[in-house]
Amino acid sequence: MSSNDTDTPAGTDVTSAPGNPRDEKPQYVLPLVVRIERAAPPARTDALETAARAVLEILADERSLGEGEWARAMTDWQDARIRKVVRRARGAEWRKASALPGITVTSSQDTEVRVFPPVPLDGWPKDLVKLQVSGTDLDDPVEPGPVPQGTVVLWLNPELDMSAGKTMAQAGHGAQLLWWELSDGDRKTWQAAGFPLAVRTAEPERWARLTTSGLPVVRDAGFTEIAPGSCTVVAEGSERIGSQLRLG
Repeated sequence: MSSNDTDTPAGTDVTSAPGNPRDEKPQYVLPLVVRIERAAPPARTDALETAARAVLEILADERSLGEGEWARAMTDWQDARIRKVVRRARGAEWRKASALPGITVTSSQDTEVRVFPPVPLDGWPKDLVKLQVSGTDLDDPVEPGPVPQGTVVLWLNPELDMSAGKTMAQAGHGAQLLWWELSDGDRKTWQAAGFPLAVRTAEPERWARLTTSGLPVVRDAGFTEIAPGSCTVVAEGSERIGSQLRLG
């Protein structure tokens, strides 16, 4: 399974190439805000993983399903181009963003990402629209450790150089593609376990195998940062959710 990903100046969307019938529908965007305080910015990999889990949390939330208060917005968003925009906030900006309806996901390293129900492209809440998109550059103080056994892995293309904000959106896309592929039972299993996942950059040899393996692949239309058609993320691990997590 693959999905083309098209960037706009303000974010990223997962669909096929321009001209798709989805373009004719009202366009929505899923806002994500990462907390980046000057004195203690999050580690890059932890921010990527937390953003991916935030996307999964809102997909699985009862308010996003059935007759839930976010269900219509979630459906409209997924029927059109599946855009995600990552912005950054600190201090008073973060407190104002946290007061809006949404879900804050906090990692074991205290990285915080808040995800909000989809909004129209031209209908952002004022406390979110003024937040910065650019400048979300993060580093890993130490190399990420080995992937725990039985954990979903979102593999990044080793040949691409993407900003942290763009990569957070890409990781979210990869998690969402995997979510769509799972059965209801496996979704519940993964959710009950806390959506364990890891984001890692693949070695070139592994990347070549991953992109031809039939696993969920995110492709980019190349409107910002990278060339059209670039594969950005491959999601590996549906079989782990179905077996090892169930045994754990």
